[in-house]
Amino acid sequence: MSNIKFGTDGWRAVVGKDFNEENVRTVTKAIGKYVFDNFGLEKKIIVGYDPRNMAFEFASQTAEQLAGYGFEVLLSDKIVPTPILAYNAKHLNACAVMFTASHNPPEYLGIKFIPDYAGPATTDITDEIMFDLNVPFSIQGKGYVKNFNFSPDYFGHIEKLIDFEKIKNFDKHIIFDGLYAASIGYFDKLLDIHGIKYDSLHMFHDVNFGGGMPEPKPKYLKELIEKVKQTPNSVGFANDGDSDRFGAINENGEYVSPNEIIAILLIHLTKNKGLKGSLVKTVGASLLLNKTAEKLGVEVIETAVGFKHVGEAMRKFNPVIGGEESGGLSIQGHIPEKDGILANLLILEAMAYANKSLVELQKELYDFVGCKFYNDRIDKRLENADEIKPVLEDYKNKQQIGDFKVKKIDTKDGVKLYFDDDASWILIRPSGTEPLLRIYFESGSPQKLDKLRKTV
Repeated sequence: MSNIKFGTDGWRAVVGKDFNEENVRTVTKAIGKYVFDNFGLEKKIIVGYDPRNMAFEFASQTAEQLAGYGFEVLLSDKIVPTPILAYNAKHLNACAVMFTASHNPPEYLGIKFIPDYAGPATTDITDEIMFDLNVPFSIQGKGYVKNFNFSPDYFGHIEKLIDFEKIKNFDKHIIFDGLYAASIGYFDKLLDIHGIKYDSLHMFHDVNFGGGMPEPKPKYLKELIEKVKQTPNSVGFANDGDSDRFGAINENGEYVSPNEIIAILLIHLTKNKGLKGSLVKTVGASLLLNKTAEKLGVEVIETAVGFKHVGEAMRKFNPVIGGEESGGLSIQGHIPEKDGILANLLILEAMAYANKSLVELQKELYDFVGCKFYNDRIDKRLENADEIKPVLEDYKNKQQIGDFKVKKIDTKDGVKLYFDDDASWILIRPSGTEPLLRIYFESGSPQKLDKLRKTV
């Protein structure tokens, strides 16, 4: 049990090792105690699961355990994306338990606790759950488990946010890579309902995700990229394992970074849809977002990395859009949880409103901000999390790195060094979900980026 730890997005571990029946029962007990202590037995609990190995079995076990305490439990009647379960937490005034390991390797599974505000549990909540792991909780009540379809209410909500008619009338070939993941039966279903034509691939659930990773990055989207290249006037979309992240491929078969997508959508939502408010971004996101916001007269609110921080800021500030560089975003009027299905639809909507290709929207973005940024990230696997402490201490005291002079230091999440050219920075921080040291780089030219990366 000592290996149970809630990171930036729940607890994740390898199935059959730390993610076993005993530990899942312990976490479920702690969640049950948290809900009972804070809301009482009257609070509904909804339970969902992604396509991973043993996700359904563990979700069913947890549902029965919570019902045994006396809770009314709604268990998804099929594989369900995290954002759809999260939306229903708010819609049904319930707390949610989601079995997913998001974009982690196939051998992993995890538990996300989603409170009734429909966003990731904040640190104070997960700290209370962690404390309750060692506290007895043995009430017995007359709860029950009911199978439930969480799709209809979510679909109805999305139809209020997205102009499907504009997308339908827009001349663009859509290719959807199901990536063997949870968005199958949801993103494609929304297109079907509204008569929007598309091609697809990898449209079945596979616990091994086709031998790859359930992550919508170029490395795992090779077939989608080839299909887009071979199909004139086409654009490609995918989601990660539980559909809270998105991936977009433009008409040239190029991956469009989340930073670019968030900036394009900020312009779309303010100019075309009249939304007003701020932009929430993480400390790891590009200065491209700051420049775009500045041009639009939009305030920027920066958080630590992890959507639980973005979601918390979204609840506080009600921004136009909140997003992170790893491919998560949500918008005003939706939930404070990242939603890859909504993101894909918003990209199509932005293209339809402008009657332009994604390539053209990218060019317009860079013309609008008047500059370009290049970024990269290196992940270094650690033997021990303690290895990072001396590295962070060292970088906190840096005045210069090679030819780059430090202008400002930010320690809200790891150590971020801004350099005096006003276009370059590095961020060093530990991953909240894996034993990794993440090093982010950004600069205003590829040459500077390469130089900075080599120096570090």
